[in-house]
Amino acid sequence: MLRLLSKIMLASYVIVSSASVQAQEWENNLESKFGKTSYYKPQRQSASSKINRGNRAINKRLRQKRVKRGAKMFIRIFKTENVLELWMKRGQRYTLVKTYDICKWSGKLGPKQRTGDKQAPEGFYKISQGQMNPNSKYHLSFNLGYPNRYDRAFKRTGSYLMVHGDCKSIGCYAMTDPAIEEIYGLMQSAFQNGQASIPVHAFPFRMTAANIDKHGNSRWTDFWWNLKQGYDVFEATLTPPESQACGKNYTFTPPPLNAPGISNPSWSCMMTGVASNVGQDEVADNVHTANAAGKF
Repeated sequence: MLRLLSKIMLASYVIVSSASVQAQEWENNLESKFGKTSYYKPQRQSASSKINRGNRAINKRLRQKRVKRGAKMFIRIFKTENVLELWMKRGQRYTLVKTYDICKWSGKLGPKQRTGDKQAPEGFYKISQGQMNPNSKYHLSFNLGYPNRYDRAFKRTGSYLMVHGDCKSIGCYAMTDPAIEEIYGLMQSAFQNGQASIPVHAFPFRMTAANIDKHGNSRWTDFWWNLKQGYDVFEATLTPPESQACGKNYTFTPPPLNAPGISNPSWSCMMTGVASNVGQDEVADNVHTANAAGKF
């Protein structure tokens, strides 16, 4: 009987060892093809489990930065630097909580113009709760709201332009899954605490005069000088400005000071009534993007 038990135990050990070796070979195989961090994703995770995991991961950083969960949020994206900045309000100003590497973005420097150009948008966007998609095919996502009123003034087309996980991009800004879990959870907390919309400013690079001059031959320099105005307001005040579309320009409240390039025509817009429907227009944008959010 003892000999029989010994044989059974030995056979079991051989089977388990063989299975472990095969599993390790399988993992090594996948790592060589897809990279160590992305080769395997647990299936059928609930949205709440993803968000809760992100909340736990970011809690220490919130304590270090002395900001409270649910505080107002602001997001900046920089293509050339390949980063997404997450800012939160502390006192009267915003503080940088964390900088994330963007896993992938597609296209070149410059705005998105039409469906199928595979460009990631540049400009000033607002995210409402209806633009959040916890059931995204790409882990978690939120819709940028492209095209906004400014984009439509140039007859730009496209839809479902997102910030999402899964590290894949065809016109979107793709993050790693752990990054989007943290970002998404904090956005949800801000909405639950009363923030109506979260501004997202997407830039081609840090908007300094020197950086724009480096691209002096680009067709987009006038556009970038206009973006720089909104960038400069935040750099000076550490509070995101209110952005509006006035004809074919962005305008800002408060207005930029001593900004080169395009002037800030907010007053003339208000006098002519061009900007008077901006609020209604943004509501329409949010309804459209909320309806589209579940498709991506």
